[in-house]
Amino acid sequence: MPNNNTKKPIYPNAKFKSFCYINSVVTNPNIIVGDYSYYDDSEDGPESFEKHVTHHYDFIGDKLIIGKFCSIAKGVEFVMNGANHMLDSLTAYPFEIIDEFQGLSRPFSKRGNRGDTVVGNDV
Repeated sequence: MPNNNTKKPIYPNAKFKSFCYINSVVTNPNIIVGDYSYYDDSEDGPESFEKHVTHHYDFIGDKLIIGKFCSIAKGVEFVMNGANHMLDSLTAYPFEIIDEFQGLSRPFSKRGNRGDTVVGNDV
């Protein structure tokens, strides 16, 4: 196994550009990926991994944590806490994220958080 102090290439095999090490392409600090986990997408390109992490808003602070040696295939969608609608209100409409309606409903910070999304090692 290579020394962990060396920067890993984007592609585990330079001959195949359809899959990449996820932690070599992720830029969002709230997405944490273990070594050797890869994403495979021959259509959009594996560098597009982050667009499959939806409703991930910085102001909520939740994290997507993926362990080491995971294999993530095309078509996966990680739906984060920003997609949670209030269930104890008259409406599930997300007033707080619509500029003209801000202040009409409970702010996200007061709604509770279902926590981080965690994918273990070797999944």
